[in-house]
Amino acid sequence: MDYIELTLDITPREPWADILIAELAEFGFESFVETETGIQAYAPVQIGDVSSILKETSIHDNNDIEVKWHVAEIPHQNWNATWEASFEPVLVDSRLAIIAPFHQAEDFPGRELIVIQPQMSFGTGHHQTTYLMSQFLLDLHLLPERILDMGTGTGVLAILAEKKGAKDILAVDIESWSVENTLENAARNSCTHIRGLLGDIDSIEEGNFGVILANINKNVLKRHLPDYAKLCSDGGLLYLSGFFTSDVPELEQAAKNVGFELVETRDKETWASMKLQKVAI
Repeated sequence: MDYIELTLDITPREPWADILIAELAEFGFESFVETETGIQAYAPVQIGDVSSILKETSIHDNNDIEVKWHVAEIPHQNWNATWEASFEPVLVDSRLAIIAPFHQAEDFPGRELIVIQPQMSFGTGHHQTTYLMSQFLLDLHLLPERILDMGTGTGVLAILAEKKGAKDILAVDIESWSVENTLENAARNSCTHIRGLLGDIDSIEEGNFGVILANINKNVLKRHLPDYAKLCSDGGLLYLSGFFTSDVPELEQAAKNVGFELVETRDKETWASMKLQKVAI
């Protein structure tokens, strides 16, 4: 499959780069690279007319910003080289490094390592949310045996959960290449307790998960919240990310409506993550 690379130079860069990442993800762009002057966004060529998509975003007729953009087509055979050249490690405090096979492990002394093969499912523009969710997991002293990783992407959170002691992790994604990549990355990290499931929330036929991880986007999270309430054990924890700090009140209320209480909110560069607990009935 051929891809397009949309390059946007944005003045001022903040907060518009993060806003555009979230908006373009809603239109089907699959991964993002943050640059000094803006972002690069990647999508299959079948996504359609880019100019029409941009007219539906916050930059259209916005006098507060100046935007220059252009589109280039990337043949399929060049995709991995293009992606690898832009992939940067994700460093979580001094505790964890999420790296690719072409990075040198010795460059990250003293950190737990997760090695993933970067694919379209890992948007580097969302390093902030990966950081926040990983940080929450690292802070959990005791993980329950059963974990649901919803929208698993490359399986980073599922892998970290197993490294933290979880014995049964269900990693779910709507994209087949994400599920395949997750299982490959699980094997790459010597993980044996991760199961992959292709599908959306309605594909899950089990429940009683002690922890649910969902790093997706606000609209999907809101739609999934009633299902998370059914799938989560009483007293279980729900971790959400993939949205902005300004979205927290809306998500907190939606979660409260289905039986979750907000425990903690964290943020990083306008992105946010929430820890919630299901109230026992």
